[in-house]
Amino acid sequence: MTPPPLDGVRVVEFAAYAAGPMVGKYLANFGATVVHVESRTRPDGLRTNYPPFKDNRPDPDAAGWFAFCNDTKYSVTLNLKHPRARPVAERLVRWADVLIENYAPGVMARLGLGYEAVRAHNPRIVYLSSCNMGQTGPRAAQKGFGSQLTSQAGFTHLTGDPEDEPMLLFGPYIDFVAVGFGLVAVLAGLDYSRRTGRGVYIDLSQYEAGVHFVLPAVLDYEANGRILQRAGNRSPHAAPHGVYPCRGEDRWCAIAVEEDAQWQALCRVAGHPEWATDPRFARATARKRHEAELDALLEGWTRQQEAGELAEALQAAGVPAAPVQRTSELFADPQLRHRDTWRQLAHPVLGSFHYLAPPFSLSDSPARVSRSPLLGEHNNWFYREVLELSEDEVKELEAEGVLC
Repeated sequence: MTPPPLDGVRVVEFAAYAAGPMVGKYLANFGATVVHVESRTRPDGLRTNYPPFKDNRPDPDAAGWFAFCNDTKYSVTLNLKHPRARPVAERLVRWADVLIENYAPGVMARLGLGYEAVRAHNPRIVYLSSCNMGQTGPRAAQKGFGSQLTSQAGFTHLTGDPEDEPMLLFGPYIDFVAVGFGLVAVLAGLDYSRRTGRGVYIDLSQYEAGVHFVLPAVLDYEANGRILQRAGNRSPHAAPHGVYPCRGEDRWCAIAVEEDAQWQALCRVAGHPEWATDPRFARATARKRHEAELDALLEGWTRQQEAGELAEALQAAGVPAAPVQRTSELFADPQLRHRDTWRQLAHPVLGSFHYLAPPFSLSDSPARVSRSPLLGEHNNWFYREVLELSEDEVKELEAEGVLC
């Protein structure tokens, strides 16, 4: 069997929540040995602060969010604030090829683990810092979560109906945007390190990563001085464009028509050829002028249709359409099942859990997914077998609260 592409790459992760750990997850999925470092005195916030928990019972080992972001890793505990933690941490960074951290700027330096200190122990280290604003600038110390970042990056101003207030996006959207940039940067850093023998420091701003995803609005302002406004589900080019109610409770179908030929195909599927010749709707420019009437006409038809069947019929006719799926339906989606997106594995606390494989595949090296670790599950193996601490050293450090 072909070894995984990142076989032999060693990653130490002083990171929590999503933006840092998801980078480590994808590295682990393709063969890297990733060690997630936290402390029982201050575990990863996804273990403690974010439901869902198995059976709604808060427990660091029963946290779904943590499991989702940390499959295929090892977990060790180390209280970095303990005076005796520094030598252990230095052993960790000497072992590693990659260090991932997403603390606020300055925290790692105060712990004695800033880039310059780490590079002194390991000149080849690829060091990723991922935080809200980046490490420099007048707002570098700003803290926040997805709702603040999506607002600052301009998403919120563009989201919602024009007559209503701006709407927040679901969840920590920009955290996951930043993960993709972080993964690419780490791989580039590894290539550089292997070619030159020198390490590299990666300063990743999640805010700046988010700005990349509103470039159409940015470019419109740059080119035309025009500030894009909230438009609900409307598109400046397509009509009809939106989600339309279907038969059943809270069932919807998303439909987008950019070309007149697509509109004519929709009319044939609907059994209403007269719509195609109606002067209000025959051309895209006319459909945009009469969009409210068009939406009302379509809704009268779509309410009688089953969402999945409607989407399939429209797709077969060349019209972009898809049912609006509930989260429960994602697990049974035939496309996702065909691509082995969900990996159902046994976990000692969560029971049977569906882990998410990477959204890309490599022809000769399929992604590997193993269950997420319990808190400190691999302490004995890692500290004794990998870092080569003696049994007495490990027991002493545990007794003093260093490895906790």
